[in-house]
Amino acid sequence: MQKLTYTSIILILGLLIAPGCRKDRDIQDSRVPVVPTDVTINLNLPQYQPLANPGGFAYVIGGSRGIVVYRYGLEDFAAFDRHCTFEVQEGCTIEVEEASVATDLACCESSFEIVNGLPTEGPAIRPLLRYNTQFNPNANLLRIFNQ
Repeated sequence: MQKLTYTSIILILGLLIAPGCRKDRDIQDSRVPVVPTDVTINLNLPQYQPLANPGGFAYVIGGSRGIVVYRYGLEDFAAFDRHCTFEVQEGCTIEVEEASVATDLACCESSFEIVNGLPTEGPAIRPLLRYNTQFNPNANLLRIFNQ
């Protein structure tokens, strides 16, 4: 009888603890919403002047929380959604803090590499949502898309 009581207590405790663990995993496992995006920007415009040279970045309207575009080569660009991948439901938005790091320490407490979107510190384990880019050097146009 005593074995049955211990087993019952362990089972009840397990049922009480498990929903809390599942909730934490759901928060981390939730994904940034995929918003259909197809934007072309003219790099000759003043607001995109920082993208004239490698190492520059600019913010673009689109995606879930906006897009950050980073130029890492003469014809190479990376574009990521600014929606932090930790606790997605909070809607935290990353900002570029240094030339190669995007972060939101106040809200999602995470930092990301701006070239590849990988988390570098904080609780986020998923990379930033990446967009495809297509550069037309003759017209100096950059297309950012996910479809």
